[in-house]
Amino acid sequence: MFRPKRNALVKRLWKYRIVNNTGDDEAACALENSEYFEMKSVVHSVLKRLKEAQLEKLVQSVESRGADVSDCVLVPRGDLRFGRRTAAPHVLCCQLWRWPDVRHPFELKRLHWCQTANDPLYICCNPYHWSKLCEPESPPPPYRRYPQELLKPEDRAPSEPVSLETGGTNQYGSYRSHSSGDMSAVFPSQQLWCTLAYWELRSRVGRLFPVHKNAVDVFYDLPHGDGLCVSALTEKNQNDGGHRTRQKIGLGLTLTREEDGVWVYNRSDFSLFVNSPTLDFPHTRPQTVHKVLPGCSIKIFDYEKSKYYQRFENVELSDGPFNHNAVRISFAKGWGPKYTRQCITSCPSWLEVMFSVVR
Repeated sequence: MFRPKRNALVKRLWKYRIVNNTGDDEAACALENSEYFEMKSVVHSVLKRLKEAQLEKLVQSVESRGADVSDCVLVPRGDLRFGRRTAAPHVLCCQLWRWPDVRHPFELKRLHWCQTANDPLYICCNPYHWSKLCEPESPPPPYRRYPQELLKPEDRAPSEPVSLETGGTNQYGSYRSHSSGDMSAVFPSQQLWCTLAYWELRSRVGRLFPVHKNAVDVFYDLPHGDGLCVSALTEKNQNDGGHRTRQKIGLGLTLTREEDGVWVYNRSDFSLFVNSPTLDFPHTRPQTVHKVLPGCSIKIFDYEKSKYYQRFENVELSDGPFNHNAVRISFAKGWGPKYTRQCITSCPSWLEVMFSVVR
């Protein structure tokens, strides 16, 4: 039996669960109710294994909705069975407190602040130490090969470079579990790897923000945090028309440099909209704008692809000035053919990420 304090912590956690009522008929509802009670039993059995201090960390993370990045909450590895389904402990916790539709570990990506990537016995079940891999809104466009007479033999590379970390070739993420690992062993910690510029419409606001650490946060206004604080840049313009949009940034985003490229994690309550040269085939015009839902991650820059694409900068197919090493991210507002704003310079709040790539 739970002690009084443990029982209160478990009740608080259960209160914040996300209920997924999608059943349309009685049979589906009955099945959902059956799985609900079985899931509740399994979750309670998992929580019983946690020490009181771990329960408090989990409550802190869930109640703050990720604003307070608490420590890892460890449970033994191994699938749990409820009803006709089995689930890994971290998948079950993500179902309960973040995404009811998640079913498999390969749909999730471990965030860089999780410290259990290489633990063979335990896995972290803190749902805010995981993100959901962003799925494309539509199938990728058919591959357009370059005229072979324009390519040198050494330029004839595969259409999709293989990810160094996952072994997969999908820029949205490989369909297997991710681990961030220790990036300090891969990249020098003091090396400048990107520069951030914050824009509102056509005007850049504030100075350029150089990034040396392997992870950086961009947020509106927090009492704590290390990174680019938008409210500090725009404190002189708090009463202008863009103030409401800026507030939607909230917890903002996290950029992380990893072995296979650069990832962005959407920590805010609103969607991000991303435009990147390595999320499209070369010379795609206009480039696709990808919608990244709250809590999702997407690989926004692939170093191998960028290096490969730059081989074609000077061929006749080029249609004007273009930076292969820059990504644009709009907060809350999209642009392009599907939106009323046709250009990112019509978006009230957006970020330019310029990568320092050695040519």
